[in-house]
Amino acid sequence: QSTLYGKDPCCIVWTASSRFSRYHQRSQDRMGRDPQAMKISIILPVLNERASLPLALHALAQLPDLHEIIVVDGGSTDGTREWLASQSFAHVIDALPGRGNQLNAGGWFATGDVLLFLHADSRLPADALQQVNAVLADKAVVGGGFLVRFAEHEPAILRAVSAGINLRTRISRTATGDQALFARSSAFAAVGGFAPWPLFEDVDFVQRLKRLGRFAVVPAHVATSARRYVAFGVLRTVFLMYALRLAYWMGIAPATLHRWFGDVRSHLVASQYSRTTRDKDGRGPQ
Repeated sequence: QSTLYGKDPCCIVWTASSRFSRYHQRSQDRMGRDPQAMKISIILPVLNERASLPLALHALAQLPDLHEIIVVDGGSTDGTREWLASQSFAHVIDALPGRGNQLNAGGWFATGDVLLFLHADSRLPADALQQVNAVLADKAVVGGGFLVRFAEHEPAILRAVSAGINLRTRISRTATGDQALFARSSAFAAVGGFAPWPLFEDVDFVQRLKRLGRFAVVPAHVATSARRYVAFGVLRTVFLMYALRLAYWMGIAPATLHRWFGDVRSHLVASQYSRTTRDKDGRGPQ
């Protein structure tokens, strides 16, 4: 029996604009929608992603056969919510902070046959939706994920990191949130959605999906930002990731692990502020 996550109003609050671009729907009709294609809802959980969102939504607007985009804001304070209010391309809903809460808010709100969960700093391949439809043509497949590559080319060691992630994905037939997880909406409901955790909600979700049916790995690459690796150092970040994963399997609470994980966005803002202050003081880079 599955635990139903996310429909308790204490866990999720959604409000707001729920607007979708009629222009995009008309343009899809003009191009001709594949009548056999399943309707795919793309869900973006965001928190202080003002810098990433315009490019993210622009990229999604190019995808054919897109049913809807749902942006789930977890209480941004950097202008994200205000910018979203000024556009009409996506449904915009609010949720309590925490990625598990936000993913659930979008998942329960969505109307598609398939739910695809995408990070704001990740980009899908141009034929992503067609590939999802192709793997889900097998009725035994309940969900899946993509391979990954980093958008940044430097430092060069990032290529080794992504190769390691992809090797693990192929061997274990599993994936994490950076790899654009997707699931049939019926499977999402059957497993009860995501655990309302701020970290490792993706690992737990995939585990429960795999008990329900087959998990497919799409042989195409999602391009994701390496900003955490760049900000904190590649080797340090790899070590931290595996240490956190070990701690998770040992039973340490995801909320505790999230505090250890830290927020790369605040680190980047602080670094930018420090550089700006030095420049104003006339000292230049230190």
